[in-house]
Amino acid sequence: MSDRFTAQRRALINRMQERGIRDLNVLRAFDLVPRHLFVPQAVGHRAYEDSPLPIGFGQTASQPSLQALYMQLLQIGRNDRVLEIGTGSGFQTAVLAQLADRVYSVERIRELSTRAREVLDGMRISNVAILVGDGTIGWSRYAPYDAILVAAGGPEVPQPLLDQLADGGRMLVPVGTRESQRLVLVHRRGDSFHYDDVAECTFVPLLGRFGWADERVGG
Repeated sequence: MSDRFTAQRRALINRMQERGIRDLNVLRAFDLVPRHLFVPQAVGHRAYEDSPLPIGFGQTASQPSLQALYMQLLQIGRNDRVLEIGTGSGFQTAVLAQLADRVYSVERIRELSTRAREVLDGMRISNVAILVGDGTIGWSRYAPYDAILVAAGGPEVPQPLLDQLADGGRMLVPVGTRESQRLVLVHRRGDSFHYDDVAECTFVPLLGRFGWADERVGG
């Protein structure tokens, strides 16, 4: 891909390598997806900073190197079925589409879902399905999933997501308070789950039945 952002995108990939991203498939996938198409025009000039960016509705597009760490840890393969909780801007969704066979993404904010779908369609990405709904209950219709990525922080790992993880599957989910979390890597072996702490992180709250309550709802 060649455009006016090519040099900035390559510089971002170099920074990601400096921060420990070594998986060539992940780096190649990030090189194929133009992040500037997925963020609001007001912050388009910052699209290739290695930092989170506001995308409206109180949400952010996550830091690219953190997204890349997710994918490196999950070791996503070409035949994998992936569930993403939190479509957001759709950028991570598009990168996942370069790595996996099918990507199923759940977004609770309809406007973000619509915007992401438009950009994905414009890029002719055809192996992604998006659902507007409560991400904490997952998307059981297409389960089980080889990998699950949760892009918001909850008080615990939602049980429905554990149930929808395939035998041998991997999940990354931020767990903690609304203000700060630990990134947890979950491996499933039969009916057993193994949990590993990866790193400290800060995500927007995971709202829903098996997450935090939306404080704007109710009186």
